[in-house]
Amino acid sequence: MKFRSLLMLMLLSVLSLSSLSPSALAKSSTITMLLDGQPLTSDVPPYLKSGFTMVPVRVITEGLGASVDWKPSTNTATISKDSDTIILQAGKKTAKVNGNTVSLDATVQVVKGRTMIPLRFVGENLGLLVDWNASKQQVILVTKNKVDVPTPTLPGDNPSEEPTIPGTVPGGHDAAELKGAWISTVYNIDWPSSKSYGNEVKQKAEYTDMLDKLQDTGINAVFVQVRPAADAIYPSSLVPWSQYLTGTPGKDPGYDPLAFLVDETHKRGMQFHAWFNPFRASTITDVTKLPANSVAVQHPDWIVKQGGKLYINPGIPEARQQIIDTVMEVVKNYNIDGVHLDDYFYPSGESSSDKFNDDSTFKTYNPEAISNKGDWRRSNINSLVRDLGQSIHQAKPNVSFGISPFGVWRNKATDVTGSDTKAGITDYDSMYADVRTWIKNDWIDYVAPQIYWSMSFNTARYDKLVDWWASEVRGTNVKLYIGHAAYKLGTPEVGWHTAQEIVNQLKYNTQYSEVKGSIFFSAKNLLSNTLGLLPLLKSYLVSN
Repeated sequence: MKFRSLLMLMLLSVLSLSSLSPSALAKSSTITMLLDGQPLTSDVPPYLKSGFTMVPVRVITEGLGASVDWKPSTNTATISKDSDTIILQAGKKTAKVNGNTVSLDATVQVVKGRTMIPLRFVGENLGLLVDWNASKQQVILVTKNKVDVPTPTLPGDNPSEEPTIPGTVPGGHDAAELKGAWISTVYNIDWPSSKSYGNEVKQKAEYTDMLDKLQDTGINAVFVQVRPAADAIYPSSLVPWSQYLTGTPGKDPGYDPLAFLVDETHKRGMQFHAWFNPFRASTITDVTKLPANSVAVQHPDWIVKQGGKLYINPGIPEARQQIIDTVMEVVKNYNIDGVHLDDYFYPSGESSSDKFNDDSTFKTYNPEAISNKGDWRRSNINSLVRDLGQSIHQAKPNVSFGISPFGVWRNKATDVTGSDTKAGITDYDSMYADVRTWIKNDWIDYVAPQIYWSMSFNTARYDKLVDWWASEVRGTNVKLYIGHAAYKLGTPEVGWHTAQEIVNQLKYNTQYSEVKGSIFFSAKNLLSNTLGLLPLLKSYLVSN
């Protein structure tokens, strides 16, 4: 493990240079390099090819103490140290890192007997702090064991950007780190499978198998969706049985799934957090197909249809209280470790042609005479969060209460105190979730923003958002967990072509003492091992 980090540091040192400005590099015929203050020399200096900076592997590897074996017959370079191996072959746009295939931005080349690698590969595989001295035309590389500062922020796909190095941040990594996974029951995303409808034995086997695999990967907490849509995966006196247990809304599965889930989770020494979707009324819009005790049937005046979906109107005090009562039923009856809400507050897809029709509610339930509807909506959500938190802590002080909002609170262009992002929707303006107020008033024990973008997605960069959220909770009693998008691996969105992106994000978090852990969406995506994520993640989580 120690050399694996060293190898990645080595690769990142050479490859991260691709994120330096190619135009700046091209202006000089001679580019020099420093590693921990010592010059790195080579008869083949770095150069540009198709917009990517190419650097010699041997110079960096020898500088870090690794060995390189070059086979002319196959044009293959094998970099090795201890039990770690990296294999690069000329002409190929992929490399092997401990058996895992990793994409390269440009093919490996052989120039004057030297193996030249595209620098971006380093940027994707973590490691050195990288800086560019334009006046000296010099690349400065610093290994992390030389300075107590984080891995550099990589600017991503824009080759005109220069890398930025975050400053030293007080504090360190929390030893008691939460390593969680969301387990969705809605639409049978993670558990149980639709093939197990009505089959208690199969559902139990599916959960224990999933739990064992998650624990083996290093996960120590699960956030299980116990209320997919104003229903329950447990026997409730307030809401109907979830359709995702049997295929039929309101049908009793013949056992208490939640009791089983909590028990099996605790047997393994893992935390169990009960995840509630607060305002989704039903995924079925035909109310005639819903059971008699569905909120959409019992209280049609509470329901607003928007975007083809049914929502509980947050502006109605009685509706909010019913949600709180539903949560408290679980808090009082089950030995859970936490209550968790997702980001379903007001729907974010509202438009001029498809509004969330709460005009009459605005007029009827507005005792403070708030003139702005947006402020009124935020007040409604604030009331739910405040009252629910108080109820939970009064009943069971040791049960934590947290929320996973959308990853962007507000853009800086709208609010100077917001994040340096250009997100199309935000918590404050689109979902009317004033997360800042929740944090400042200690209404929640933790916040877990869903930062579902890569380090190179310039519209909403992961690193910039972690910076913002860490600053937001600093000096409060609210812990910060980061929500990671394991489900995006292998998708066309920029930055998700390698599983190393997830590990890079985890490493970036370590600079902030405020970051107390991570939660991955979702369990199914973790265990599918897309792009070889599992061995990388396990290696990191188990050793940290």
